[in-house]
Amino acid sequence: MSAKQVLDGPALLQKIRRIAFQIYENNFEESEIVIAGIVGEGFAFAELLCEEIKSISKIKAIPVKIDLNKAQPYEHPVKFEGGTDALENKVIIVVDDVLNTGRTFSYSLAPFLSMHVKRIQVAVIVDRNYKRFPISADYKGYELSTTLSEHVQVILSDPAKRGVYLA
Repeated sequence: MSAKQVLDGPALLQKIRRIAFQIYENNFEESEIVIAGIVGEGFAFAELLCEEIKSISKIKAIPVKIDLNKAQPYEHPVKFEGGTDALENKVIIVVDDVLNTGRTFSYSLAPFLSMHVKRIQVAVIVDRNYKRFPISADYKGYELSTTLSEHVQVILSDPAKRGVYLA
């Protein structure tokens, strides 16, 4: 079965720009915010989001990579590229490409609970609404109702293939 494109590159970038405006509206009083992207397309989303926030505001948006094993997150500790010092007393926005069951987000959010942060928010490009963990997105680019057997793929890191696909 071939993948069906749900959003093309320009539409996907427009969703990211809209999320950037929403983040700015809710955090306009901050001088710095941390955009923590989950390894893979989540971090590519974080980098694009930082660029958009910088283009529309004076907020310093700092991208941070959350490194975790998505297949077995309970067996390997979550790591932050660059350490945790830059995260203290900041607004943290944890981002990933797809929010499915909430499992990956649950494990990636856990380390923030032992830090002193101002606020934690969640942003996703696609929200599938199959929650098994109590995670909801503060910022959503697209809500997509699918069957459990369907797979949603977001491609950001390859500009030639950029888009949202359903297989």
